[in-house]
Amino acid sequence: MQVGYPMIEQQQNNPLHGLSLDTMLTELVAFYDWKILYAALRLECFNINPTMASCLKFFKKTEWARERVEGFYLYRFKRMPKGSSAQFELKPRERGFGDGIVPRKPEELTLELVAEMRAKATADYEAMKRNEGQGRPRYGKDKPRAQDGYAQNKRTNTNKPAPSQDPTNPWGK
Repeated sequence: MQVGYPMIEQQQNNPLHGLSLDTMLTELVAFYDWKILYAALRLECFNINPTMASCLKFFKKTEWARERVEGFYLYRFKRMPKGSSAQFELKPRERGFGDGIVPRKPEELTLELVAEMRAKATADYEAMKRNEGQGRPRYGKDKPRAQDGYAQNKRTNTNKPAPSQDPTNPWGK
């Protein structure tokens, strides 16, 4: 009688599969630099006398920081499409992407661009907080709705292309 090998589950399509933390950090530092990584991620290991050894030691001990770097690697460096809210409940190494989705070129970042993105995110957060404080619902059943159900899908700005309705296009462009 021949003993069979256990079936090996097919790994989800994830650029982090088989990628060591050392390799990932080397790629990030080579493409960006310590200053841009610090500006984008706000991790002190990238700011105060950064070295590969000290950063790796910190990330191996600090799970939340490692997950932040892995998320940055997936969505800024590899520019993978954003997942559903259920996907974001998972750790970056556990997330999967559909078959055939391949990473794109890394997003170019400068210190000025990171500062602009941070300022916009802060302004959006403050606006959301102001709306919550005024008792107006931001989401939910009390939110006023358009008369016909299709009005929500109409484009308001004709300068921007409409998102693709093609289900095989994960980036919606």
